[in-house]
Amino acid sequence: LGNAVLLKPDLRTAVSGGVSIVRVFEAAGLPEGLLHLLPGDAGVGAAVVDAPEVSVVSFTGSTAAGRKVGEAAARSLKRVHLELGGNNALVVLPGADVAKAASAGAFGSFLHQGQICMTTGRHLVHESQVDEYVEALAEKARRLPVGNPAESDVALGPIIDDRQLAHVTDVVDRSVAAGARVLAGGKPDAPFYPPTVLFGLDDASPAWREEIFGPVAPVRAYRDLDEAARLVNDSEYGLSVGILGDVGTAMKLAEEVRSGKVHINEQTVGDEPTAPFGGVGDSGNGSRFGGAKANIEAFTETQWLTVRADIAHYPF
Repeated sequence: LGNAVLLKPDLRTAVSGGVSIVRVFEAAGLPEGLLHLLPGDAGVGAAVVDAPEVSVVSFTGSTAAGRKVGEAAARSLKRVHLELGGNNALVVLPGADVAKAASAGAFGSFLHQGQICMTTGRHLVHESQVDEYVEALAEKARRLPVGNPAESDVALGPIIDDRQLAHVTDVVDRSVAAGARVLAGGKPDAPFYPPTVLFGLDDASPAWREEIFGPVAPVRAYRDLDEAARLVNDSEYGLSVGILGDVGTAMKLAEEVRSGKVHINEQTVGDEPTAPFGGVGDSGNGSRFGGAKANIEAFTETQWLTVRADIAHYPF
C-alpha cells in the first residue's frame, strides 16, 4: 500500500518472527528501506509507538501489553489495531460425531503447545456426550508424543520459556486445588508441558476463566443451546469460536455468541491472509486487518480531493 514498515518482533522470537520474514522480502526483491527490523525489548516497542514518524500501530500480543500500546497511541491520536489474547470456546452439539469432535478439539488445544491466540481454551460438550468426549480427548492427549522436534517426530515441543511454563503449571495447579480433575497430563517436565485434559470445572476455575497459552483442554458440560451461548459469552475475550455438529443448530448458536470469528464444524484455530482478522472485548479493539479490503482500510488514510477549472464565485 506504499507504507514503509517498522517490524518489532517479540524479544523471544526475533528470528522466526523477524529475521526470517525480512529475509523472505529481501529475496523477493522488496526495495531497500521499506521494511525495517527493530529487535529488542518492550522499550523498543514503546519508542516505536511514541515516534512521531509512525502514524499507524498494529500490535499483536497480550491484552495487558495491548492496553499500554492503546493508551500510548491514543495520546498522539494515532490509529491503533490491537490483536490480543483469547479464551476461545469449542462447542460440541448433541449428536455430533464424538471421535471427530475429540480429534478437532485435541488439535485446537494442543497445536503449537497451545501457544496461539486462537487456541481452544474451553471445551463445551452437551451433557449427553460429555463423558464419551472427555475420555476420547484424554486418550488422544496421553498418546501425543512430546519432545524436541529437532531430534524426533513429536506432536508437541517445548513451552517458549521458563516463565510461561510456570504460568501454565500455576493455572493447572490452582484449578486442581479448586476441584478440577486431571484426566491426562498435568505435570511439567521442563521445558515441556504434556497435553493436559481437565474435567470437573466451574465458572470460577482458573483454567476456565484465564487464558492459559499452553496445552491444556478444560472440558465442561452444558444442558441446552441457551446455556451454551451463556457459557461462551461469559468471558472477557471474544476472538474465535468453533461449533461442531448440525449446521442449522450451529447457525442459531453463531447468532448468539460474541466473537470476531465463528467456525462451524471446525476447531478455533483458523485464519487466512485473504480474510479479515480480529476480535472483540479483551481480544482486541474490534479492528479488522487481513485481506485486500480490510488492509486498505486499516493502513491507508483517505484524502478527499476536489478540482474545479476556475475559482468558484461566492456570494460573500
